[in-house]
Amino acid sequence: MSESLMAASGEPNPLIPHLSEIVLGAVVFLLLVAAIAKFVVPRFEKAYADRTAAIEGGIADAEQAQAEAKAALEQYTAQLADARHEAAAIREEAKEQGAQIVAEMRGQAQAEAERITSTAHAQIEAERSQVLAQLKSEVGALATELAERIVGESLADDERQKRTVARFIDELEGSAN
Repeated sequence: MSESLMAASGEPNPLIPHLSEIVLGAVVFLLLVAAIAKFVVPRFEKAYADRTAAIEGGIADAEQAQAEAKAALEQYTAQLADARHEAAAIREEAKEQGAQIVAEMRGQAQAEAERITSTAHAQIEAERSQVLAQLKSEVGALATELAERIVGESLADDERQKRTVARFIDELEGSAN
């Protein structure tokens, strides 16, 4: 051995290993690296690939779920817009029907008012005619009585009385016009 391996007292230095130990350590180290490369590294690579695939699959699933959610949101938004449009159409139709009902009710009320008015006019005309006939009768009786007093003779003859009353009323009507 060399002089540097030897200590001053002639014994080998305990800090420096022997060449056989270095070679044996290197061979064991290379065997250990080969075993790790053959058995451990493929398992790590497989686990890494599986994890990468799971993450990428999760991302794809999340993107698909997001796309489905967006499609559902668009569908619900379209349905909501359709429902609002339909509600507006129903409100408009109800307004039109309400206006039509009001117009019909006004027409019915107008017709009823006209019927009541015409009935009232007819009744007033009938009462007027009745009162006029009664008045003519009373005026005739009074005129006959007055004529009897003036003439001094009885006008008890019904035919003569009617003619006299009719002539008197005609003269009254003629003077009123």
